[in-house]
Amino acid sequence: MDSSQNDGLYEQLLHPQSDGTVPLSPSTESRNGELERVLSDVETPLFHRLRKATMIESKLLFKLAAPAVIVYMINYMMSMSTQIFSGHLGNLELAAASLGNTGIKTFAYGLMLGMGSAVETSCGQAFGGRKYEMLGIYLQKSTVLLTLTGVLLTLMYVFSKPILLFLGESPEIASAASIFAYGLIPQIFAYAVNFPIQKFLQSQSIVAPSAYISTATLFVHLLLSWLAIYKLGMGLLGASLVLSLSWWSIVVPQFVYIVTSDRCRETWRGFSVQAFSGLPSFFKLSAASSVMLCLETWYFQILVLLAGLLENPELALDSLSIW
Repeated sequence: MDSSQNDGLYEQLLHPQSDGTVPLSPSTESRNGELERVLSDVETPLFHRLRKATMIESKLLFKLAAPAVIVYMINYMMSMSTQIFSGHLGNLELAAASLGNTGIKTFAYGLMLGMGSAVETSCGQAFGGRKYEMLGIYLQKSTVLLTLTGVLLTLMYVFSKPILLFLGESPEIASAASIFAYGLIPQIFAYAVNFPIQKFLQSQSIVAPSAYISTATLFVHLLLSWLAIYKLGMGLLGASLVLSLSWWSIVVPQFVYIVTSDRCRETWRGFSVQAFSGLPSFFKLSAASSVMLCLETWYFQILVLLAGLLENPELALDSLSIW
């Protein structure tokens, strides 16, 4: 294969035809151009070309992956900080927050995140196939399904006390944990909107805005938790309500970004009735995508529930919350 054929092959691999509807960011275009120059330089030995190309790709992957990692870390830190503030109220409150945050909330978190992951697959396929308008439809479909799922999960939160008592938990801890769970009910519906939004943005390689919003929200969450517990004396209910509010503080700015950003002008074209069509088939995809993630998150939930059955459940749950 001669040099001209090599150039044609590299051109097809590195610059597929674009209709221009969704322009690449300048940094992405720069990376693509640099990668093309490296791979097309036939005078450079193959090993050196591959090494340089690997470095370019690694930098690009880090730029995409690091903000996503930050988002998940901050999500965990908000829940952890809520348990820390609850621990300042007393040992019973710390045990209740541990049971409510991990024993109850983790069930909803794993299910909603797993179902929301179906958007990543669907949006990725639509974006690759240049069906940009379908990304907004898939976002709305997933939000509708997750909201309906959230309504069912709300029943578990409302009846958390009898459920925990049925599982053999201590009456005192079950009662306090149920109060904590009541304040987490708004968080369920924040999950229903947040997870599809994050997957919608990630499928377009838009990750930095979520990281910025989550980082700012963490500081607001810490301030509000301090006010609710130390100044207003709102107790466990106040701690969980602040956590729910913080999640909505992440959701709303992200949605505003989608509506107003030029980067989403082709993928978000407003609300559509198409979001209510084909829900059964989309539900099957969402349910299938949630199975593996649920198994990964629920094992720790089972561990917490078993810890509540030990001889000194308050001490056992306090230890797990620290761990």
